[in-house]
Order: sequence, then structure tokens, then C-alpha cells
Amino acid sequence: MSRPRHADLDVVVRRRDDATEGVILLDLAAADGRELPPFPPGSHVDLLMPSGLVRQYSLAGDPAGGEWRLAVQVDDGGRGGAWVRSGVHEGTVLQLAGPRNHFEFEPAVGKPVLFLAAGIGVTPLVPMAARAHDAGIDFRFVYQGRSRERMALLSELADTYGDRVEARVTMDGTRLELPALLDALAPDTAIYACGPGGFLDELERSAAERGLELHLERFEAKLTEPVWPGPFEVELTLTGVTVQVTPDRSILEVAEEAGAFVLSSCTEGTCGTCETPVAEGEIDHRDSILTAQERARMDTMFICVSRAACPRLVLEL
Repeated sequence: MSRPRHADLDVVVRRRDDATEGVILLDLAAADGRELPPFPPGSHVDLLMPSGLVRQYSLAGDPAGGEWRLAVQVDDGGRGGAWVRSGVHEGTVLQLAGPRNHFEFEPAVGKPVLFLAAGIGVTPLVPMAARAHDAGIDFRFVYQGRSRERMALLSELADTYGDRVEARVTMDGTRLELPALLDALAPDTAIYACGPGGFLDELERSAAERGLELHLERFEAKLTEPVWPGPFEVELTLTGVTVQVTPDRSILEVAEEAGAFVLSSCTEGTCGTCETPVAEGEIDHRDSILTAQERARMDTMFICVSRAACPRLVLEL
């Protein structure tokens, strides 16, 4: 992934906790001894690895700051977890960029909140629960996993929030039934959810059928067949060239080859680094960041995955 973000700060691993067989918790402090700043719940950081890879991890600790926490899934097929497992220990200095936030927690006054997590999707919801608790918001936290031994942060959540936390464990026979759960909610409940793609797809359908307010974050892009299946032109106004993008290539790849300067990181439509203003044209949004309202404006896109829905786009790039 070319042109990753530069590091914004160095942090040192104050504590490493192999919390489950698949998740390592890293408690981080500023390398220069100062307190790390507060962060909005839902934020993530880029972890810049010695290999040049950049991976995104949600901040899972107290949003009031001082120290930060990352929960790293180490059985993720080599997406960075393998390096953390073998190369990151207490005292290791890490380079981070951010934090940034595409999953903002903005609860309406007086309305209840449901936090709904599956697997490693628990991580961005933990700071939200802390903020809700501090603000006196009525909330529930439902957390699903295959087994309790693989559910990172479950004990900590239960110890902190008591019976507000419900564990749904597949191996215990208490698997979450989404329709029944949503049917029991007050109609003004706001849902904040994160987890695997299939879980979120089902949740989206069920919430839409019931008219419930839903906010979610995906760790993987929700890709569908392109709206415009053929090649299309892209005018890069700042670079001064027009390029053709074929079905087998991304706008990001072609723009870089044409000399455009583009910051990029995940190349999967989840981190937001390659956001680009759109001056003209219809967009086939394929990212996992923009809301429906933001997509409808047709004024910005993430060029690592999103494409044209017409023969020509004009980008401020």
C-alpha cells in the first residue's frame, strides 16, 4: 500500500496481555512520558509496522485518555497479528498515526442505547460504553462469541457494568437471535454495532425492517457487483491529466501511476485515508465508512474501492 500515513506519535507497550488464544491486548503509553490525549469513542489508529505495512486498530480503552489500549486479533490470516504476536512485547516502541474516527458515538438525550458486538467487534464499543456510563445514558451491551475463552474484554465489561452486559455464547447454546432481540427494543433505541460482515448484514436487514436507528462499523468492505461494469474516465484536476480505469483496476492504482499524490493505507475501504473530493459524476460507493446521507451528496469518495457509476468522474486530485 503506497504512501501510508506518516507516524504522528511513538508509544511504548506498557503491558501486553494475551487475553485469549486469538487476541492480544496492548496497553500503550506515550514514549516521551506525557499523557496520551483523550479520544472520541469509536476512534482507530494506524499501526505502522517495520515491514511497511499499515494496519488499523480500534482504540479499546478509556476515552478520557492518559493511556490507550489496542486489542489485536492475532489469528487474522497474517493481517498484522502475526507480527504483534512474535515481535511486540512490554517495552516495544510502536509508531502510530491518528487517531481518526468514522464511527462517532452521538446518542440523543434521553434515548436508550444498545451496544451489539460480535467477536473482535467489541473493541470500538468499549469506549462508547464508558462514555454512556459517565453520561448516565440507559444502555445494554450484548456481546456474542463462539466461546467465553475467546471473548476478549468480557470479564472486564461484566465487572464494570454488571447486569447491563449480556454474553451470548454459541458453544453454550445461547446464540444471539437478532429478530427476537430487536423486537424487544424500545422503538427509539439507537444501536451501535460492530462485528463480522455476515453478522452486520443480518443486523442491517433486521433493523431496517423495524425502522430502528443503526450505527455500525465494518472491519471489511461490503463489496457488491459494480454499478458501471465497463471502463470509465477520471479527470484528475490537480494533477492535470485524464486517465482510464478498467474493471480490473482501482482508481487509486491508476491515479498513482499518473503521478497523483494520494495518501492510502488499508486499500479496503475501511480506514478513510484515501478520501477524495468529487467535482463531477455519479459514484458507486463501495466503502464501509460513509452514511447513506453522505453517499447521496455525491461529493466525496474513497478511491481504493469505490468506482464510477457513469462514464466519467472529475476528482480534485
